[in-house]
Amino acid sequence: MKTEIVIGHGTGGSPVSFDIEELLATRLLVQGNSGSGKSHLLRRLLEESAGMVQQVVIDPEGDFTSLAEPFGHVVVDGAAYSPGEIEALARRIREHRASVVLALESLEVEQQIRCAAQFLTALFDAPREHWYPALVVVDEAQMFAPAVAGEIAEDTRRMTLSAMTNLMCRGRKRGLAGIVATQRLAKLAKNVAAEASNFLMGRTFLDIDMVRAADLLGMERRQAERIRELERGHFLALGPAITRVPLAVKIGPVQSGLKARAEGLMPLPEAAPEDMAALLTRDLASEAARPAPPPPPPAAPRVDEVEASIARAEERQVPQPEELRDSGAVAGRIEELIQALACEEGIAFQSASAQYQTFLSRCRRERLVGPMPDMQSFRRRFAIAGAGLDELDAATRERILTLAGTVEEDLLAPFLVIAKAAHAGETQVDEEALARAYGTSSPGRIRRLLDHLERQGLVVVRQDFGGGRTVMVPGLEGLAAG
Repeated sequence: MKTEIVIGHGTGGSPVSFDIEELLATRLLVQGNSGSGKSHLLRRLLEESAGMVQQVVIDPEGDFTSLAEPFGHVVVDGAAYSPGEIEALARRIREHRASVVLALESLEVEQQIRCAAQFLTALFDAPREHWYPALVVVDEAQMFAPAVAGEIAEDTRRMTLSAMTNLMCRGRKRGLAGIVATQRLAKLAKNVAAEASNFLMGRTFLDIDMVRAADLLGMERRQAERIRELERGHFLALGPAITRVPLAVKIGPVQSGLKARAEGLMPLPEAAPEDMAALLTRDLASEAARPAPPPPPPAAPRVDEVEASIARAEERQVPQPEELRDSGAVAGRIEELIQALACEEGIAFQSASAQYQTFLSRCRRERLVGPMPDMQSFRRRFAIAGAGLDELDAATRERILTLAGTVEEDLLAPFLVIAKAAHAGETQVDEEALARAYGTSSPGRIRRLLDHLERQGLVVVRQDFGGGRTVMVPGLEGLAAG
């Protein structure tokens, strides 16, 4: 199987090749101002390598959805899925080696960033048996790996920086080759840009970006002016997958894209001013009063269907033993595995998907055959095991679980810790146990957690003058007194 593609032509007309196998090991950074031809370059790279390697595109502007028809990419509309479904889709994409475009143009900027971060994290956390080679293209990478804090929330920034850093720094061993494109190097986090060994630098005007680009290309700073003079679609290339010395390349044509888009000037419509005014204002009030049409329902599977499908897929991967085990024994062993996992040091600090994958891996290792709990059921049973509710009598346990019926999944474990302590008559919060259950070491997050639970009416928090904190759970007073 050939591993090289032609990305374009040099100044003398000779073809410039790209070694895809080498790219998988060395990653790529593309930089250029708006209009320099970055999207055209990425499209050429994707089209030419479509039959060689799996491709995953993070597309914030909907520029690459046209790859679907000619090349078979699956377009995933980020706005049509919940966070849990996005993670499940990412796991399936790695399992089935599907080439996809994650289209984010229907989301607001912060939601785009969170969706992409969860998607990339799930790709990164895929089981080892699904570590197939894949190109992961992130357009407008300065959004997802900002060099400085902007207007997005701090937790969103940390989430997306972690996902992008994992992709570029540790993704190679998992088969993920990051290709990031940015308008400005100064806006891109340095630890993300520094991991690329291949560079394609397009037209750049600001001095700070020209100097950084020249440094990456190994050019003298007085030669940086050359970058400002590049025409659209022309790039300076360097890297082990392309060339060992800086080389000017004109990117070749593409097959897909917005072919009907006008690139130049167009004549204005010929209409008298009064006719144009009438056209703009006719029936304006009635149109403004007309209710907006409801958005079409997303063609997305339900969360329980996605998780059940994943569980069935995991079961199919287990080699069938000669004799099926007793279902009661299997269920008991599953419960023991969940209990053991919940007691492990540091497990609460992992993501829910990582915990679930660890659980499924241990089930496969022991050749357990039978219905596996889905993600939602696992998270609930994991929280119950971590809180130690099995030590309580059946009536108390049932009462606590009834009160926890409306608690959000990510808050269930700390609420159960508080409820168990409240039943035992303890009004002082064991913040270490609470932090362990919540997967954090931040006192500020614990305070915000308690405030959130109190606003929902699940707990009552009283602050003493001495600085102590008393926490009670409404509905457990009678049990505690008994």
